Amino acid sequence: MHDDNHQEDNHQDEWSLETLAIRAGHQRTFEQEHSEPIFPTSSFVYASAAEAARKFGGQEPGNVYSRFTNPTVHTFERRLAALEGGERCVATSSGMSAILSTALALLSAGDEIVASRSLFGSTVSLFDKYLGKLGITTRYVELSSVSAWEAAIGPKTRLLFAETPSNPLSEIADIPALAALAKRHNALLAIDNCFLTPALQQPLALGADLVIHSATKYLDGQGRAVGGAVVSSHALLEEVFGVVRTCGPCLSPFNAWIFTKGLETLSLRMNAHCENALTLARWLDAHPAVTQVFYSGLEDHPQHALAKRQQKGFGAVLGFEVKGGQAGAWQVIDATRMLSITGNLGDVKTTITHPATTTHGRLSDSQKEAAGITPGLIRVAVGLESQRDIQRDLAHGLDVLAD
Repeated sequence: MHDDNHQEDNHQDEWSLETLAIRAGHQRTFEQEHSEPIFPTSSFVYASAAEAARKFGGQEPGNVYSRFTNPTVHTFERRLAALEGGERCVATSSGMSAILSTALALLSAGDEIVASRSLFGSTVSLFDKYLGKLGITTRYVELSSVSAWEAAIGPKTRLLFAETPSNPLSEIADIPALAALAKRHNALLAIDNCFLTPALQQPLALGADLVIHSATKYLDGQGRAVGGAVVSSHALLEEVFGVVRTCGPCLSPFNAWIFTKGLETLSLRMNAHCENALTLARWLDAHPAVTQVFYSGLEDHPQHALAKRQQKGFGAVLGFEVKGGQAGAWQVIDATRMLSITGNLGDVKTTITHPATTTHGRLSDSQKEAAGITPGLIRVAVGLESQRDIQRDLAHGLDVLAD
């Protein structure tokens, strides 16, 4: 006889990633709902003063205040932790707050970070300007050079931080090699897995200590909400949870519900994104107005073999340089009629932007040069529209440049 009271994650260890994305984390209430509920409440009540005291004091598990304990947020956290293969997840109000909470929890004045020089511009600003005020120093290195990472590590290095693939040049970090390096130097390795998601890459299984997400991107997948998350061990995340609890960069229940529902189609979407992106990268590579395409799915990409080894797919984001520098890039972008001109990504809608003046616009000229952000570089986050329509839209500007 079917047990209507069974919990969704009783047999979680036996499930594949696709099943986890749909079933994990949901603990049904007494209402026996089939779809995950939303709990838009700020507080919770108790049967007695003694119960309240136990829950406030941490002697008994349960909800206290939605800033740090909310059932809808917990469902998203449990599901994402299951997908990443982590013990625990802490959700935050944005991807940047996930990075900030991690740094505040695990670093102190005098500590050092070694990070890839191809980081998202806001992450660089966070590290240099705001963590710098707290006496935390960051050194930047070439993402793909393990020897450069090792040379930059000093006795005060406590954290290695990398985005892989990089934005927007699709450089790849050797995660197992960096994990071994971090362990040898008693440091932690954090990987921003925003571009690939656990559907295509699981950094913890490759040796990383922490995984960072901007859930705003592909975890949602439809550009509807802003949020972030950190996945790791119970021990490390207890400190991160303390920052979220006290400082308040928490995820709203409604956004958590959106992300939870987004995860249900994650594998399907990411596979379709990858197929579309590879087709577009090959088309761009053959176009006479394009001087270079940056996408690890192309066989001539310098880290194509590494990407195949540690990833299940190559992702949706690619960069390409066009003739004519910034003027040429702007012409291509402005000639599009369907693609969305926006700095965001992770959407079913294809987006296009000029990194040097948008996503990386706050970097200095020397920082842009070091990160490979040239005036003629365009970034496209390939959506799920017809590939023929995407190519035709880009051709409006590219064909004029080629003449």
